[in-house]
Amino acid sequence: MDGAATAGNPDSGKFDKTKPEGESATDELSQADVVKILRSADSVMLATALNDGTILTHPMAPQEITDDADVWFYLDLGGDQTDALRTNPAVNISIAEAGNWLSVAGHIDFVDDRNKIKELWSKSVSAWFADSNDPSLGLVKVTTESAQHWGLPGGKLSGLVRIVKGKVAGDRSPGGTATTEL
Repeated sequence: MDGAATAGNPDSGKFDKTKPEGESATDELSQADVVKILRSADSVMLATALNDGTILTHPMAPQEITDDADVWFYLDLGGDQTDALRTNPAVNISIAEAGNWLSVAGHIDFVDDRNKIKELWSKSVSAWFADSNDPSLGLVKVTTESAQHWGLPGGKLSGLVRIVKGKVAGDRSPGGTATTEL
C-alpha cells in the first residue's frame, strides 16, 4: 500500500505520514509477510458469525500455512463451531501480541481427505483426538482473501518497549497499518 486510506479504515495511512523513515513496519504488507506472521503463531483465533449475528470465536492451532497464505485446521465435527462454519463459511483469523496484530479474512471449506489428515497429523494433535482415524476429527481449509496488519519493527519485546516508552513520554504509540489482498 502507498499509505492511502483502505476500504473500511479511512485513517489507515495516517501513521506513515507522521513517522520518520523506517518507523512503521507495515507501510506495505505482502502476501509473504502474512505467511511469515501466520507461520510464527502457535495458535490463532478463528471467528465466524452465527445466523443471529453473534460472533463465535475459538482458539485454533494451524496445521499448515501454504505459500498462498491459506491455513489448514483440524476441528471437532460434533461441535458448535462446526455447525456455525457449515452455516456461514466466512471467517476471520486473528493474531494479537505485543507490537504485532494481524487480521485475515477468508472462507472455510470442509475437506474430506483422510490422506491429508494423516499427512498433517502430529503428536500435539493427540491431546484433542485419539488418532488420525478418529471419526470426530475434521479438516478445514481457510482460503484467505485479504489481510490487515498493524505492527512495529523488531518483534514482540521491541514492540512492547516502544509502546510503553511512547505511553510514558506521552507520545502516540509508534507503528502503522496496511491491508493487502491475498
